[in-house]
Formats: sequence, structure tokens, C-alpha cells
Amino acid sequence: MILKDTFKAVKEASKMLVLLSDEQRNGILNAVADAIDVHQNEILKANAEDLGKAGEDYAFYDRLLLTSQRLREIAGDMRHVATLPSPLGRVLKDKTLDNGLHLRRVSVPFGVIGMIFEARPNVTFDVFSLCFKSGNAAVLKGGKEADGTNRAAVAVIHEVLNRYGVNTHVVELLPATHEATGAMLTAAGYIDLCIPRGSKRLISFVRDTAKVPVIETGAGVVHCYFDESGDLEMGRRIVDNAKTRRCTVCNTLDTLLINSHRLQDLPALVAPMAPKSVKLHADSRAYAALEGHYPAELLEKVNDPDTWYTEWLSMQMGVCTVDSLDEALRHIATYGSGHSESIVTEEKANARRFEQMVDAACVYVNAPTSFTDGAQFGLGAEIGISTQKLGARGPMALEEITTYKWLIEGKGQIRM
Repeated sequence: MILKDTFKAVKEASKMLVLLSDEQRNGILNAVADAIDVHQNEILKANAEDLGKAGEDYAFYDRLLLTSQRLREIAGDMRHVATLPSPLGRVLKDKTLDNGLHLRRVSVPFGVIGMIFEARPNVTFDVFSLCFKSGNAAVLKGGKEADGTNRAAVAVIHEVLNRYGVNTHVVELLPATHEATGAMLTAAGYIDLCIPRGSKRLISFVRDTAKVPVIETGAGVVHCYFDESGDLEMGRRIVDNAKTRRCTVCNTLDTLLINSHRLQDLPALVAPMAPKSVKLHADSRAYAALEGHYPAELLEKVNDPDTWYTEWLSMQMGVCTVDSLDEALRHIATYGSGHSESIVTEEKANARRFEQMVDAACVYVNAPTSFTDGAQFGLGAEIGISTQKLGARGPMALEEITTYKWLIEGKGQIRM
């Protein structure tokens, strides 16, 4: 019953958000960004306690970790969101019917957005900034690993909201329990949209359990195809960046597909990853090309094709040999998750065919999938990467968390 009261309070608080001007919302976002800088020590202390409980061998340690630099970046992203045009009140359609009725389709908030996420404390600030800017209230459900950090973050946000006289229920953090997850997913009438951000298991659970609308995000089995005409030096940079920049995020490269005519270049292509201890899981042909040219302790032969379904989220990567672009496309269609896919090629026809045939939210030519990010796309912070086709697709930012309503003005017309 307590959580139902929380949901009810958030729903009520959400109604006043549309009464704030964009200037007021921007001022509060900038104030929260300033408060992140001021309260940096408290946030980092809470984060250190979470990290200590998780232990350095925790698989997503880097994802959980906050630093002074990362907090400055989070505050910078929030300030950037404040500079973006408001997504509200945009006239999407405007027409007058023959009978004189004036119709407008105008963008409006969803109302209350529920966000379920795991060990990603930055999400707390990102979701708040995007929801607040777009006039949505937010109910947050984080994982137990980051609970202390999330609570410190929400305390900072609440302090600023109080200072500006805004109902603090516009952002609430639920307990880090499975019961709270279940309560959110069944809060029909209170939660207008739920967005899970995390592992494939989490997203599947939310999809299968929810009684509220859901947008799926996050899980990604990501490929890069090195074409027969691919530039080797370019490929080295792209593959290394896509795999090693941050290996625990959803846009990270999972499987390198290499054209069989370029196997002699495979050792050079993956050489930058050896000093970073990236373990390669290679099919028989790729293994033969790498044996003796890549550290033996970091090289393993793949015998089970189910390996290609793996989203590694670590310093590991699959290497699969294909004989043509069409075979690469079939592999991606079979094992991909519709997140992000890349091709390295100097052949324009192959690039265009790849763009046309790959069914993914983000398709890259001669660029790494590490760019799949709302901030990198110029959207400010992101609330997640949608891998579905209905509604939002790709990085979700301000426009993607608004809906619309029709406004109809007449002069006494009646329908005959």
C-alpha cells in the first residue's frame, strides 16, 4: 500500500509540471547541475560505499563507478539539456476542415515515466533531466548495487526542487527490491510508460510482466563487418574503439565479422586489443589466422554457434569469418538484436546495401558503434537506446518521451 501511495503522489505532482515555463525548468536544471558540483563529495562517498560492497571483481564495476570527471560530465550534460529547445507545445499538424473546425496536434508529456535500471547511477541524473525538461514526472527503480549512490543523487535533486518550491514527488526513487519492481510494472493508472535499461534478462522480465506500456531498451549484440575492400588502418581504429572504449555498455562491439579474403590482415586488425587483454573467441578459420600472432591465453576456438548470440559486456569479443557481404548480412539478421551495426568498406555499393538491408536502430558506415549515444547524437543526455520499432527507436531523448494530443476549436458546429 505504501508504494501505491507513492505512485499516487507522483501522479498528482506530475500535473503541475506542465504549468512550469521552459525558462523555469531550465533554471532548475542548471541549479541541479550546480548542486552536483557542490555536493560532489557526498555523492562520491556514497558511490565508494557501493563500490566497496560490490567488490572490484564485480562484472559491472566500471559502469557503477563515479569519479569527479564523470560527475562533471553528468552536470555538463544536464546544462546542455537546459539549452535544448522545449519538446512541449510543438504544433505537429495544423489544419482547418471544410466545416470550419480548427485542428492542431500538439506535443505533450506522457505524464509519469517509470525507469528500471541496474548498476548505472548516472541514469538517475540523466532521467531526471530529460523527464523534467519534457514535463514528465519520474519514478526510478535502481539496482541494489548502486542504491546508496542513487539515494545521494535524488537527495541533491530534492534539495534543489524544495528550494524552488517544486513538489519533490516529481522524482521518486523506489526501494531496491524485487517487490518494488513488480509494483511499478503493475501500477496501471499511475505509470504512463515504463522503460527498462539493463541486461537482456531484465528487459525480458519487464516485457513479460508489465501491465503498463513498455519501451524496450539496451540489450545489444553488436557487430562490425570488415569488408573485402575495408581500409586496414581505419578498421584497426574502429574495431578497437568499438570494443575497448567502454566494454560494459550496450553499444560495445561483440562480434567482428571478417571477409575471408582479408584473413591475412586479421592479426593486424585486432593487434591494438592484445595489450588491453581482450579475449578473442574465434571460429576455426579466424583462429588459424590468429594462432601464433595473438597471445595464446587470449585466444579461444569457437565450436558452438550459439556463442554468436553473446553480448559480452566485458573485454571479450567474437571473431567470425564470412565469405561475402550477403553472408555477413545473414549472420547479423540471425544473431543481432537490432541495436547497432557497422561496416568498414571502401565500396560504396556495399555500404549502401548494408544500410538498406541491416535491420537495426543505428547503422554505421566506416564509424564505430560507440557513437550510439544520445549526447553524441546531439540530443543531450539519453534515457536509453530503444531496440523496438513501434514508437521510439535508437537513442531516446526529449522528443521520444513526449506524446501528443489533438486540440479542436470550433464556433458552434455540430456533426450531421
